[in-house]
This record gives sequence, C-alpha cells and structure tokens, in this order.
Amino acid sequence: MRIISLLPGATDALIALGGVNLIVGVSHACDAPAAIPRVTSPAIDPAASSGAIDAAVRTVAFAGQPLFSLDAARIVALHPDLIVTQALCDVCAVNEADVRALAGAMAPSPRVLSVSGTSLEGVFTDILAIGSAAELGADADELVLGLRRRMRSVHETLKAAQPPRPRVAMIEWTDPLYAGGHWVPEQVKRAGGIDVLAVAGAHSLTVTPDRVRDAKPDIVIVAPCGFSLARAAAEAAQLRVAHQWLDTCQLWAIDANSLTSRPGPHLVDGVEVMARIFAPTIFGPSSTGRAVLRLR
Repeated sequence: MRIISLLPGATDALIALGGVNLIVGVSHACDAPAAIPRVTSPAIDPAASSGAIDAAVRTVAFAGQPLFSLDAARIVALHPDLIVTQALCDVCAVNEADVRALAGAMAPSPRVLSVSGTSLEGVFTDILAIGSAAELGADADELVLGLRRRMRSVHETLKAAQPPRPRVAMIEWTDPLYAGGHWVPEQVKRAGGIDVLAVAGAHSLTVTPDRVRDAKPDIVIVAPCGFSLARAAAEAAQLRVAHQWLDTCQLWAIDANSLTSRPGPHLVDGVEVMARIFAPTIFGPSSTGRAVLRLR
C-alpha cells in the first residue's frame, strides 16, 4: 500500500495507526518525517500577518484561483494506491475536485478517500475509514476506542467533581476575529466549559470584538488555524493591547495545529488540555509546552 495524505489530520491518524511506512507523500502542512516528499504548496505566504493572509485569501478566492497547488508530476511518479483528501474547507487544504481530476487522469487511477467530519464522532468515523482504506482496520478500531476512553475519563472526572463551568471564547483567527466552529465548541463542552460564541458542527464565523466582550467570557483562548504556539502567543498579546477588557479574562494561547484545528486524533489532546485550563485544581495545571497563560 502506497498512500499520499493531503490532510494533516489524516497524516496524524496514519502515523498514530503505525502506518508511517505506508506514506509516500504528504501536503506541505503535514507533520511527517522530512524524507517523505511534500506534494502541495500554498499560493499565500504562511508567514504573513493574519490580516494579510485573510486579504490574500479573499483576493485569490475572488479570482477563482486555487489556494494550494498540487505537484502533479511528483504525485504521478510516486504511484500511490490511495490518496486521502478532504471536502470540508478549501481554505485549509487542497480542493477535492482537483485531487479527483488528477487521480482520474492517472493510470492506474488511485483510490481517493475524502473525509469531512465536522464533529468529534465524525472525525472518529473518518479515522476508521482511513484505517480501513490503509488495511489497518484493527489498529483504527483500537485507536478510536482509546480516544473515546480518554474523553470518557474527562467526562467522569467532571461529573464526579461538578466544578463550575467557565464561559469560554475560542478565537480561531484574529484579523478579522473568527470564533472556532465545527468540533471546537464540542471540545470546549467536553472539557467542562461553555462556548459563548459558536455552535457545535457549524462553520467558524466572524465576530466583532464587541460581541466577544458582550458574551462575558471568563476565558479567551487564542488558537489561530495553522499558527505555531509562538505565533498564537504573539497574536494573543496583540489582542490584549488592543482590547483592554481582556484584562477581566484569563487569556490563553494554544498550539492550534496540535490541539484544535486538525481533524484527527490530536483533537482529544485538545479536550484534555482544555480541561486542565478550565479546572486546573481537578486535572492539574496545563503544561506550558502546549498552552501558555498570557493574562489573569
């Protein structure tokens, strides 16, 4: 089996399943051994500021151009049996139609598996599908069982302790402000918080600073999609300077790639980290390697 994964969360799942040796190509955004070829590239500089990235995305989308390019020649040369892509967000990864068009032109044509879970259970279903397609079905069953067990442990601990549930604002982007959607509100709920901005399963949405303030969050978590922990912390610091009302909240920055923005097994890590943020006296303080408290 030769697999190309064009979705970071799918790559995370394959690695967690012990299938790293099956992967022959990944996207530029995937965390995978350097020896594995990268077969996509972004049209926009990921090092640009949040505002510049947002403006560039709108310009490229208005022009009808792709935000990501496929290295077709390299993909053909890698002779994949399976290509894993997604149908959830064209801003986050390559367009599914482009992948299917390329696969259809190859001889023999590889199987294309498209995942699109918008909830934690949907993501678990996608992991099972990836495991089945990679002939790692038993490993996928065990992985998902373990992920569900870990979430149940958080739930049972919260049920027994009955701590107060903090009001939480999850910020997925800072210029403009976006509230994290899809599985993120569910992560907040399962970790013992109340998401005051978004609805589980719905798309991320733009919000004004006034709306965030008026929602009266106890905790604001800055988790910009695609940004490292260091960049998230810098964004949180800038928000604190611009909006003094944040002095009334706990302001956190977290590594979104590891904890919230990739639909894969690490979303459960996100639930566990949030539980430590929301109820540190019960779960213990959060490790500063993955989440940084900026302000009390």
